[in-house]
Amino acid sequence: MKHTPLVEKLIQSFTCLPGVGPRSAQRMAYALLERGRDDGRGLAAALNAAMDGVKQCRRCRNYAEQELCPVCQDPRRDPGLVCIVASPADVLAVEQSAEYRGHYFVLMGELSPLDGVGPRELGLDVLEARLNEGQIQELILATGTTVEGEATAHYVLDLAREAGVSVTRIAQGVPMGGDLEFVDGATLAQALRGRRPFSS
Repeated sequence: MKHTPLVEKLIQSFTCLPGVGPRSAQRMAYALLERGRDDGRGLAAALNAAMDGVKQCRRCRNYAEQELCPVCQDPRRDPGLVCIVASPADVLAVEQSAEYRGHYFVLMGELSPLDGVGPRELGLDVLEARLNEGQIQELILATGTTVEGEATAHYVLDLAREAGVSVTRIAQGVPMGGDLEFVDGATLAQALRGRRPFSS
């Protein structure tokens, strides 16, 4: 059975979301059409508002509805401390720890020349300009440990060194409550290299 053009377009629209294949998209479309018309209209309105109203913060590139995001506007945050993350989801993860009171710089990805993602696409020219302003004292690298994440970290490290800015990297390794027997060797090695003095 073929769908009508409008139903087909709705299904195809859902497949642009990560992890949503044709079957899942069809279920979503049917759910909205069968019993969720008001929810569908609300979803459409929220999508339109977000697509028109959400942009990137001019200082950190995180999502914002004004020139600056709420973190960059907050006078209680330390502007000399900047955490480099790959995505806005990483900002949320760090914020949920309630341990960090500095600023961020959101790359919106990682270096991947094969995919056409170079320094400019990640806003590293913007970061370089901020480093040269002289306000940043420390960069915290919180990029992933993939090949792309490591390449990105090294590129940022070079920029920071040229500007005379200190660079640290978050320790990565064994999760809280995790047993060593279930941790892979590479993760365990990283945890050992990132060890810190133990204090009570």
